[in-house]
Amino acid sequence: MKKTASILVLLALIFSLVACQPKVSQEADADSGNKKEATSDHPLANKKIALIMQINLGTFSAQYIEGVKEQVEKFGGKVQVFTSEGDLAKMSSNLDAAINQKFDGILIDHGTKEALQSGVEKAKEQNIPVVVFDADVASKGVTVLEQGDQQMAEQTLTKLSDELGGKGEIVKIWVAGFAPMERRQVAYQEFLEKNPDIKEVAAFGAATQNTALDTQAQMEAILKQYPNKGDIDAVWAAWDEFAKGAVRAIEAAGRDEIKVYGIDMSDEDLQIIQKDGSPWVASAAVDPKDIGRVQVRFLYQKLNGEETPEKVKLEPVFIEKEALPEETITTDQLHEHVDGWGASEQGYTDDLKKLEGSFTE
Repeated sequence: MKKTASILVLLALIFSLVACQPKVSQEADADSGNKKEATSDHPLANKKIALIMQINLGTFSAQYIEGVKEQVEKFGGKVQVFTSEGDLAKMSSNLDAAINQKFDGILIDHGTKEALQSGVEKAKEQNIPVVVFDADVASKGVTVLEQGDQQMAEQTLTKLSDELGGKGEIVKIWVAGFAPMERRQVAYQEFLEKNPDIKEVAAFGAATQNTALDTQAQMEAILKQYPNKGDIDAVWAAWDEFAKGAVRAIEAAGRDEIKVYGIDMSDEDLQIIQKDGSPWVASAAVDPKDIGRVQVRFLYQKLNGEETPEKVKLEPVFIEKEALPEETITTDQLHEHVDGWGASEQGYTDDLKKLEGSFTE
């Protein structure tokens, strides 16, 4: 009897201790704001995605990467970024490494056909889907995204011409060797042919690890070559890193009569444009975060066994300084002032929305 009573007391003690332990739940408290634990048994969950970049430079690249990571994580996956510092041989090697490491999907940012075509074909042979942004790659089953580069060039050059009254001297900052730059150059050449009273007095540009700083130094030299008011009326910059360098040189020289027209947009660019008296007065761009998000969506369509188009054009938006508010804003707020900016639905399917919902509810 004593032995039985002792066992009953011991069991009662154990049950009371268990009852006092906190309960572990996969769902967060409703008031905590935390998300549910990822649903790991979804066939598209837990994918490893490689992002192969030719160059990772400036805030545009940073926001593009942010968009890629944000969308992949919403789909329950993980991203590894391979940067190549502008070295095409290294970019080709990085692509091979991603294939050999058996990533589930590969995203490519810029690069050339010569550097990428062989690796892209190898990825296809191993059934690894590939989606490319702004690279001259052509391969059946590979989707290539571009920004509507000729349209962006036309938008900014038309504004430049309107504000100059169709006559003036301009500087072009541009570099060869990048597919989007080559498309922008086509529009620029057509513009000069249609506007014979607008003269190019100087042209330069190089993509380096310090592009904005190097552009500033080169622009300072150009300003010394053309020291008088009226020698240069405007600068057309085919990349936001070029525009940043040109603006700093113009401001340092006190040449506020020279206006800058650029392409691309980031938080840093927006701050420069909004600055009182800034020479940078207009830019055409696609939200860099949206570029990353849309590219990921098309990759996941492929992972889901869906057919995707060979070419996808991202619609650009034209942004003028005069349309912006006095208070400083970020690109996340830009849609409040410029129609069409951000929150693109391109690339979404019902399946992908369900997948995203399973991780964010």
